[in-house]
Amino acid sequence: MTMEIETVLAPNPSVYTGPGTNTYLLESVGEMAIIDPGPISSSHRDAIDEAVGDRSVRFVLVTHTHSDHAPLANPLAAHYGVPAVGFAAGREFDPDETVVDGDTLVIGEKDLQVIFTPGHSDDHLCFLTDRILFTGDHIMGGSTVMVKDLTRYLDSLEKLQGVAISKMLPGHGPVIDDPAGVIDHYISHRLEREEEVLAALRSGSGSVGAIVSEVYKEVDVALHPLAAFSVAAHLRKLVDDKQIEFHERDADELWDALVTLVSRA
Repeated sequence: MTMEIETVLAPNPSVYTGPGTNTYLLESVGEMAIIDPGPISSSHRDAIDEAVGDRSVRFVLVTHTHSDHAPLANPLAAHYGVPAVGFAAGREFDPDETVVDGDTLVIGEKDLQVIFTPGHSDDHLCFLTDRILFTGDHIMGGSTVMVKDLTRYLDSLEKLQGVAISKMLPGHGPVIDDPAGVIDHYISHRLEREEEVLAALRSGSGSVGAIVSEVYKEVDVALHPLAAFSVAAHLRKLVDDKQIEFHERDADELWDALVTLVSRA
C-alpha cells in the first residue's frame, strides 16, 4: 500500500512561522487529505489546487485553529466539496466534522490516527500514519514552540514517547528524522528552563519582564516579547505546582505582571 506526501509551503514567513506554514498533501490510491492549509492566500490556494490536480480530496484537516494553519480550511473544503475537520471551532475555523483522541480517518488504503496533544493550544491535534507524525505546532523543525499551557504540553510530549514514530513532519521547518531524540530534548529543555525561571525568582526577579531579562539575557532583545509568553507558561505551571503566586493580568500588561515565590523547594 503506497503513500505519497507532498509539501506546499505557504507564503507567510515570519519570526513566528519560520519559512512559512507547511501544508501537507497525503495521498493513498488516488485519495487525498490536505493537512493545515494555512492562511487565506489566493496564491497558496492556487498552489494547493495545482498540486492536487485530478486526484480526489477526502478531507481538509487542521492541527489547530491558529491563524497560520486554519483559515483557508473552510473555503478550501467547500471548493472540493469535502468536510473541514478539526478538534473544535476557532476564531477563523468552523469544522464540518470534529474528531477526538483515538479517532481514525481513512484515506484510500491508509488509516490516519488522531492524537490529541494540547499545550501549544487547547485544541491541538497530531495525525499519525505509517509511523509518520504530522505535528502541527506541537513540535517544530529546528526550534522550540510557544506554549499556552505548559503542564498539558509536557503531558502531551510524554504521551508521544509511547507512540512508535519514525519521522515527524512539522507545521514549520524541516522534516525531523530523530523523533525520540527531539521529544526528549523538548522535555529536558522545558524542565531546564523551569529551573532557570526559579533561579531568577530566588535571585530577586519579581515580574515577567525581570525574569525574561535574566533568563534570556543572551537572546536578542527583539525576541524578548515572545520570551515573555514562554515565561508566563512556566509561571502558570509553577502555580499549578504550588511553588509561586503569579498575579497575571491581560496580555498587554504581561511584561509587568508580578510573581511571588512561595516555596523554595
